[in-house]
Parts: sequence; C-alpha cells; structure tokens
Amino acid sequence: QVHLVESGGGLVQPGGSLKLSCAASTFTLNDYTMAWFRQAPGKEREGISLITNAGGNTYYADSVKGRFTISRDNARKTVYLQMNNLKPDDTATYYCAARPAYKGADFGGYDYWGQGTQVTVSS
Repeated sequence: QVHLVESGGGLVQPGGSLKLSCAASTFTLNDYTMAWFRQAPGKEREGISLITNAGGNTYYADSVKGRFTISRDNARKTVYLQMNNLKPDDTATYYCAARPAYKGADFGGYDYWGQGTQVTVSS
C-alpha cells in the first residue's frame, strides 16, 4: 500500500504563499498519478490539480489556475503544491492522493489518500 503524508499547511494572510508537500512511502512513485484535493466546511471535495506519473502533464481546476503549481520529484518520493496569491476561499483541508497511472489521469477513483493538512487564509 501507498502511505501519503501531507505537510506545509498553516495560517497565511490573503495574497501570501504556501508550499505543500506530500511524501509517499512507495519506492515506485513514478507508477502513480498524483493529485491534490481540498475540502472546505460545507463544500464538496474539489480536485484542484494533478500530475501524471512522469510529470509530463499537469491539470488545474479553474479555481486555482494561474496561482497554484503542482510538481513532483519521484527520486525523493514527494509531490508539491506551490500556492501563490492565496485567497480566503482557498481555506480548506488539502489532501494528496494517488492512483495507478494505468487508470488514467483525472480526478476520479483515487486509491490512496493522505491525512490532510489545514490551510487557513485570513488576516
């Protein structure tokens, strides 16, 4: 099984930046599509970004496009989410997730999830 652990969340002012990390236990991270999701109280879980197993393709939800950047370092077994120009609506618990690359690259049917890290954007 793949064990995922997010870190890097915290409290930041509007317009600020945070960088989230997701450390994976697998020794074959390049076999997995990786994604970031978020969920705010009272809202549905939202897929916000994904990256294909070799890092060749990325996708961003319109809500974060132009502000967030996903990347991965398979050698370090880590996926990152750089978040810039944060807004109060970005406040949520952020989760990383993984699924085998052969299933394709979209936001459905992820097999492994981290515990989440809280991001709060407030002055």
